[in-house]
Amino acid sequence: MARTIHIIDTTLRDGEQAAGIVFNKKEKRDIAVYLDQVGVYEIEAGTPAMGGDECEALAEILALKLQTRVSTWNRANLKDIKASLDCGAHHVHISLPVSDIQIKYKLNKDREWVLRQLEETVVYAREAGADVSVGAEDASRGDFRFLVQYACLARELGAERLRYADTVGILDPFMTYNIFQKLIKESGMEIEIHAHNDFGMVVANTLAGAQAGAYFASTTVLGLGERAGNCPLEAAVKVLDRFLPISVNVNQYALQSLIEYVNSITDKRCCTPA
Repeated sequence: MARTIHIIDTTLRDGEQAAGIVFNKKEKRDIAVYLDQVGVYEIEAGTPAMGGDECEALAEILALKLQTRVSTWNRANLKDIKASLDCGAHHVHISLPVSDIQIKYKLNKDREWVLRQLEETVVYAREAGADVSVGAEDASRGDFRFLVQYACLARELGAERLRYADTVGILDPFMTYNIFQKLIKESGMEIEIHAHNDFGMVVANTLAGAQAGAYFASTTVLGLGERAGNCPLEAAVKVLDRFLPISVNVNQYALQSLIEYVNSITDKRCCTPA
């Protein structure tokens, strides 16, 4: 029997990091409704710590009472988590760098600080009644033993899954498969693959992660995202269904409507090179 892989769509968060793309509140609400109709497992709807329109849009999406889970993205500090909870979020994603280069040069901290922040924020969110997923930023440039330590701590604290982020898009499918097999075995966590497309292998890497045992895959509509973008929802659905005994449980007709809607927005806002 085919196992199910769950799509975590982050068009409303990571997708907005594409150059020239900012969705207004109505567009965010409409995209969330389309994603709900498509049947994705979870919509990562934004970053409440940004305040203002971001919080208002999230509150409007939560008020829709969609069948799909709606989550928020947060840095590992209590202020971010509180902002999400104040918006009414029940599913929070907490993200921290796990590569030494980002821990040192982005945070000016050390590994011990990362583990302390993980514990403080996951415990805080869990005690407030939220479900928690944990992100390992820049995992593909990190030390594997530290990644396992980070994942095991997240599991012990009650996080429901770990997002492995190939933040700068340096993996190939063979590396991805081997890493995910080892990580799943050694951490005991359910793993999500979050791939970036800097070398044009984002779909192949997502396929490899799923083949190795990942139960979750990050996507964005049209592959929107920072730099070369993320894994396109529409491509992931087709490829996973075609090449693996995996069910993705999406409504293909609704997916086409979603693609057309997002494309109509991006066509107006993205500059076409001369």
